Amino acid sequence: MVQGTPGGNVTGMHRRRWLESMGLLAVAGALPRLAGGGQLKSPEGSGKMKLDLADFQPKSMLHVPETKVRRSRYPVIDIHTHLSIRAKSVNGVGVGEKMDLLATPETLLPVMDRKNIRMMVNLTGGSGKGLADAIQRFQHPQADRFLTFTEPSWERANQPGFGQFQADEIARAHGAGARGVKVLKTLGLYLRENISEGPLVKIDDPRFDPMWESCGLLGIPVAIHVSDPEAFFVPTDCRNERFEELNSHPDWSFHGRDFPSNAELLEARNRVLAKHPKTQFIVLHVGNNAENLPSVAECMDRFPNMSVELAARVGELGRQPRMSRRFFDKYQDRIMFGTDAVPNGFDTPQQIFGDELYEIYYRFLETDDEYFDYAPAPVPPQGRWRIYGISLADSILKKVYYENAARLLKLEI
Repeated sequence: MVQGTPGGNVTGMHRRRWLESMGLLAVAGALPRLAGGGQLKSPEGSGKMKLDLADFQPKSMLHVPETKVRRSRYPVIDIHTHLSIRAKSVNGVGVGEKMDLLATPETLLPVMDRKNIRMMVNLTGGSGKGLADAIQRFQHPQADRFLTFTEPSWERANQPGFGQFQADEIARAHGAGARGVKVLKTLGLYLRENISEGPLVKIDDPRFDPMWESCGLLGIPVAIHVSDPEAFFVPTDCRNERFEELNSHPDWSFHGRDFPSNAELLEARNRVLAKHPKTQFIVLHVGNNAENLPSVAECMDRFPNMSVELAARVGELGRQPRMSRRFFDKYQDRIMFGTDAVPNGFDTPQQIFGDELYEIYYRFLETDDEYFDYAPAPVPPQGRWRIYGISLADSILKKVYYENAARLLKLEI
């Protein structure tokens, strides 16, 4: 019996021959590209068509409702955007205070108004003069529409007294208008003892304790991103569901070399949450573990100082709609709306800011539509699957869209 075949009852046939008979191996390897005009190219003497996986763009034959949600039912606080970014980095570690400011309020506000986005939170506000520039551009002229988080100065992490220095810097940044701290996956996956050389610095290194404590004393949250999807930590091979994504961006893979495992990163983060119970942590991307909601739920139960947001993870949540709905029901007071969006035209792995991006999130949260794309692209960029809406109740929608974020950020909206 061949395992994995429909019904499990293909007896006496080698799996490869069965796949060939079904035409499935045509998309399984490095095969010729589509011929011109969208026609498949048949090798001479063969009756079978050959199709490169990258060219496989199937059109669903399902006849199901398609709801266009052009505007959210309630106002939105997008707690995870990137309106500025450090201008210089060394081996993945952002250094210096100079920032690239990626948009202006004038270019963002029309989309925000169309999509019912009440406020955007710029997580990557930088530090020092760069932070001041970001606050000056976005927050000062439109304080009711934009907020800014500051970031640690990781290039100083190997200097004596860094923890207290960073704690003091956070206090200064807060006084200048920063409303929280963003910790990128720089910590855990890029930052090394000599910035870009030597062993990786651990997330729960005690030198950072004053930094975490400072946030608790100031009453400002830490938005923390320490890991990536599980597929980024296993071999990029025929069994990796994100093969196309990782094959196109091999530098995104953290498999092998001296990288810690996904589990090790999450355990180190959990030790930080446990050690600093008075500091509120927004664990980004559904707790950095959207493929394993039972594990995220266990963490939420263990750490009352932990909340999550859903940026760039509707692709994961939407393919497990029943479990996701139960998760939103149980933790409705600790889930926030976020997208990981950046302004159009900026080349990053994050999702590009625009109308269609927000409409997909709204459709996922507000409707019970079936089998739709989770990203505005011809081929979904993370994996070859589609998602289902979870049709949240209005009372939960209000919390996810704005109430939870407003409470955490101490806003009156």
